[in-house]
Amino acid sequence: MKFIVSSSYLLKQLQILGGVINNTNTLPILDNFLFDLKQDELTVSASDLETTMSAKLKVESDSEGKIAVPAKLLLDTLKTFPEQPLTFVAEDNNTIELSSNHGKYALAYADGEEFPNPVELEDPSSTVLEGDILATAISKTIFASGNDDLRPVMSGVFFQFTTEGLTFVATDAHKLVKYQREDVSASQASDFIMPKKPLNLLKGILAGSESEVLIEYNDSNAKFTFDDTQLVCRLIDGKYPNYEAVIPKENPNKLTIERNQFLSSVRRVSIFSNKTTHQVRLKIAGAELNISAEDVDYSNKAEERLTCSYQGDDMQIGFNSRFLTEMLNNLTSDEVQLEMSLPNRAGILTPVDGLDPGEKITMLVMPVMLNN
Repeated sequence: MKFIVSSSYLLKQLQILGGVINNTNTLPILDNFLFDLKQDELTVSASDLETTMSAKLKVESDSEGKIAVPAKLLLDTLKTFPEQPLTFVAEDNNTIELSSNHGKYALAYADGEEFPNPVELEDPSSTVLEGDILATAISKTIFASGNDDLRPVMSGVFFQFTTEGLTFVATDAHKLVKYQREDVSASQASDFIMPKKPLNLLKGILAGSESEVLIEYNDSNAKFTFDDTQLVCRLIDGKYPNYEAVIPKENPNKLTIERNQFLSSVRRVSIFSNKTTHQVRLKIAGAELNISAEDVDYSNKAEERLTCSYQGDDMQIGFNSRFLTEMLNNLTSDEVQLEMSLPNRAGILTPVDGLDPGEKITMLVMPVMLNN
């Protein structure tokens, strides 16, 4: 087999696919890219058995062949080339020769037939949505998912599709984010839990993209197809917790405040908080929000006063500043609303403005007990 391809075009595609490859693989063949050439179309795939991603590239060729090429060696080589055409020729002695304007490089390749085949989805349901919407849904939720191996269902993002709209949920039991789109819907109701790794890959590729993404899914796998790229991954097995049950419905105390001001204040004050609890205290009375933190062991304390708009009873509530900072950071609105009922019930954070039509974000943060 022989083909000619632009160096920067090939590098760009391989860098995206390279995100799939683990640093330590159980099977040595997974350290390779699979090159499958059919005339002027080269399909390159990468896999870690759980996730397989492939991209179709246009090349100059009239031959066919299927080989596995060492990923790291090829990527390291391509990164050093300026833009130029590269010629790849697979020789009989199991090496592929790469020729550039300045030299020749030989890489040992493995038999392409050893490479695992991607899973074929039997009788899947499907939904189509815009790449940018999917990327936004992922980035708004993925930070709230957990890392606990004992609760694998919480380590992913829950996709819930209905004929009315799409909902994406992530939680680690301390914080929860629910992202809804009412302007897009699925043909039938279904739900599944996506693992983090393929979501991070999709988020990176699809941010700002106007391409249509076809999502196909059954009980065990999901497949995302867009442009000339395809990603197939195994879903997380298990039942997602009933997240609706933890979102408090009655929240009479409503605080509205400028997001950046609130974020900067929490960041500053939290530097003085206890290093294990990261606790900050919010004390709200009238139109004044008092944010304070104290580390008794080191006699460090800080306090700031902000003006806000507040309806409700005077109250004091404690939060883990790291969760609060993450959530405020993830929103893009100018103003946010924090709804609360009691100091031991979860607070609900929502953006007041800056949303697309049909877009809704609800963030829930569990309080920490205040020691008076």
